[in-house]
Amino acid sequence: MKFNIYFYSIFLLWNINVSYGQNNPVTIPMTSSNWELSEGARNTKHSFEEFEGRETLLLNGQATVKGYEFSNGIIEVDVYAKEARSFAGIIFRKQKGTMEEAYMRMHKSKQADAVQYSAIYNYETNWQLYREYQANVMFKTKGWNTLRVEVNGTTAEVSVNNEKVLTVNDLKTGFSVGQVGLWALFNNRFSNFRITNTDSVTSSKQSSKKDYSSDLIKIWNVTQAFPYIKGALNPNDFSQLDSKSLNTEASGLLPISKYIKRTSVGNFEANKEEYAVASTTVVADTNEVRQFFFDYSDKIFVYLNGTLIFSGNNAFRSKGVQYQGHIDINANSLYLDLKKGKNTLQCVIIDKANGWGIIGGLKK
Repeated sequence: MKFNIYFYSIFLLWNINVSYGQNNPVTIPMTSSNWELSEGARNTKHSFEEFEGRETLLLNGQATVKGYEFSNGIIEVDVYAKEARSFAGIIFRKQKGTMEEAYMRMHKSKQADAVQYSAIYNYETNWQLYREYQANVMFKTKGWNTLRVEVNGTTAEVSVNNEKVLTVNDLKTGFSVGQVGLWALFNNRFSNFRITNTDSVTSSKQSSKKDYSSDLIKIWNVTQAFPYIKGALNPNDFSQLDSKSLNTEASGLLPISKYIKRTSVGNFEANKEEYAVASTTVVADTNEVRQFFFDYSDKIFVYLNGTLIFSGNNAFRSKGVQYQGHIDINANSLYLDLKKGKNTLQCVIIDKANGWGIIGGLKK
């Protein structure tokens, strides 16, 4: 009886330290009692193993710390070196299928996108929408690489092997608290996962936000998601679809999957293509021509007053194996022949994976 009470007390004390300890690193043991696999992760597989004298987690998919809520602080983990194509990262402030993520692309050492930050919306990654959040990093080819994310309010600083490599000044989900854990694709080995909780402090760093043009479209009316069947779109049906008004980010970007749930998620390029219609009304005082500058992910059909005026494909690898499909508001330009009064601009945006979004503006 005394034996059981002793170990129960140790277990209770550990949980109190994990939940409430401030400014002191807490290591989460790599054992099944401390971790749970996350729903929505692609082909999640895992094993807890002793490796090189360490407790480790070999993971493909997502795993979160059981019963733990993270807000601000430092998250660190060691990742075993691997030169084959794979991804290994930290997820934080997770609420259901939406979370923040910083990760190493282990096969991209010494390349511009070796480390990336992305928001995950409804189980879908969105790195194509945030190309500004990547860094050139050289990983160790043997032993362990340490990934560190320091979170403070809306800011996160990412370090690899004690070197700061990336600052995110505008975390995208809007969440201030949530689950914390790990993510891997194509199997990676993790060890020594630790968390230091801190209070949020006001940052003196300047925001990465710019003074964006008043020409941006900042509100789109967007329908729900539908399966995309090539050749089956009918613009006469678009006005009959229910839609909701969505505000863009300050940049003019609308990350669609943040607000619209897809039915096929979590399988990257194996997802089925789906589409939503984003529309806006353009009022002209007279018959005139205006420039529509824009970009999108993955594919688009643009209709003006029911007439198709543009189609494009910006999908991952659509223009070669190295093509990433990032978006840039100045990538495309159309000249809209507007009639006096109200004109309807409708964009059918088709997505498979890696970022579903549109950004655009109008100039006279």
